Amino acid sequence: MAKDPSTGELAPALLEQFRQTGLRLDRRGRWWHEGEPVEHERLKQALFSWLDRLEDGRYVLRLDQERFAYVEVEAEPFIVRAVDLEAGPQGVRVHLHLNDGGGEELAYGTLAVAPDNALTCEVRGRFRARFSSGATTALGELIEETAEGFSLRAVGLLWPVDGS
Repeated sequence: MAKDPSTGELAPALLEQFRQTGLRLDRRGRWWHEGEPVEHERLKQALFSWLDRLEDGRYVLRLDQERFAYVEVEAEPFIVRAVDLEAGPQGVRVHLHLNDGGGEELAYGTLAVAPDNALTCEVRGRFRARFSSGATTALGELIEETAEGFSLRAVGLLWPVDGS
């Protein structure tokens, strides 16, 4: 039975089946649909704008509170492609350029080393981003070895790099 006759809503199993999209976001930040790369730039931007995460950790494309579909995400969904270092009166500020075309200031206290030694941080207030090798190299000039491991010197403070 496709719909519950008393409510007119889709049966839960059928709804779960409809929520499977065949979309995948690989560890390099590239979108794929059923094995084929998604090439259309505006579609890729839309997919990033709809990306969300359920309480159980699964990634979804969310249109609103009721409507969402699952998407497979291989690693961190965002990639830091480049960083800009801006000197100021309180020290250097770090601005991130992300693979979705957006940017933001580094959330300094979220800098961490992943199990595969990639540098990561929080972006968009709820996602992790992986630094590209070029962005890691640029950020490296602000990283110092301390007694506790490694720390980032920015905005007048020394920020521990978690997992270092």
